[in-house]
Amino acid sequence: MAPEHRSFAPRLTRRRLLTAGAATAGAVLVGAAGTSAATAAGTEKTRPAVIRLPNGFRPEGITIGGGPYAYLGSLGDGSIYRADLRTGEGGIISAGPGTPSVGLKLDHRGRLFVAGRGQGARVVDARTGEILASYVLTTATPTFANDVFLTPRTAWFTDSYQPALYALPLGRHGELPDAQDVVRITLSGDWSQVPGEVVNANGITRTPDGSALLVVQSGVGGLHRVHPRTGVTQRVDLGDAAPLTNGDGLLLIGRTLYVVQNRQNAIDVFRLAADGRSGVFRRRITDPLFDVPTTVAAYRGRLYLPNARFTTTPTPETTYDVISVPA
Repeated sequence: MAPEHRSFAPRLTRRRLLTAGAATAGAVLVGAAGTSAATAAGTEKTRPAVIRLPNGFRPEGITIGGGPYAYLGSLGDGSIYRADLRTGEGGIISAGPGTPSVGLKLDHRGRLFVAGRGQGARVVDARTGEILASYVLTTATPTFANDVFLTPRTAWFTDSYQPALYALPLGRHGELPDAQDVVRITLSGDWSQVPGEVVNANGITRTPDGSALLVVQSGVGGLHRVHPRTGVTQRVDLGDAAPLTNGDGLLLIGRTLYVVQNRQNAIDVFRLAADGRSGVFRRRITDPLFDVPTTVAAYRGRLYLPNARFTTTPTPETTYDVISVPA
């Protein structure tokens, strides 16, 4: 059966969603315990605030595991770059297939799950750079696999051009699924898809209590709570907060949600209800070095954002970097 006709969703319990943090957003704080205040302060001073990337790299997604390394994907040829957050040094760990890498997430097994825009998704060994598996998420057109979020038993992908999420169900011990096991969950409820090649679903994470998913709809600036089995959505009540126009990457730490708004050169910060049905705006983070940041990851109290520079015509000599700001 073709992937887009699968109507069921993988069984996701609240506990499985709730424990997603260790390999994704929550992993950013692993290793902080036991560090003396003096050592932490020294590390903070030595970590670079700007990490230079290769000219022409065109970054979009970023992910950080428990160690001091960030992984970034290229919108150009799809290569994966690893940067040492302590020194700013780095290099290509996986040569691209010639198609874009957009959002990506690292699991605790050292595997990178990569959204490949119109090419579906692939899984890359972060140690060797080997492509472990590739997936056609849908045969519908147009399609734009944009971002990815990991729970212990599922890799979730957004599609910016289709009203759907795609789930890769993982085995009990993290085994990757077969190509035909991709599950499509159609978005319904409050979701209203803008037709054509317009960016709809973009960044994805979970609710603080792990009971549902959160997806930002970029073009209309809305944040949606998504039931992971049915796809029924409810627009999150953010009170009088301005629309999340050009909402891109999402990062949840505890009950604090960071929403990157790329062309606004800003991150809006919210305090969410445990079930994710509502939230309160807390503050906006900006920095003069932001140049259309797209996604965000965190490590030891700091946020890291790649400058995609969408308002700059890309050339082989165009400069790119990652900007770090306090969380």
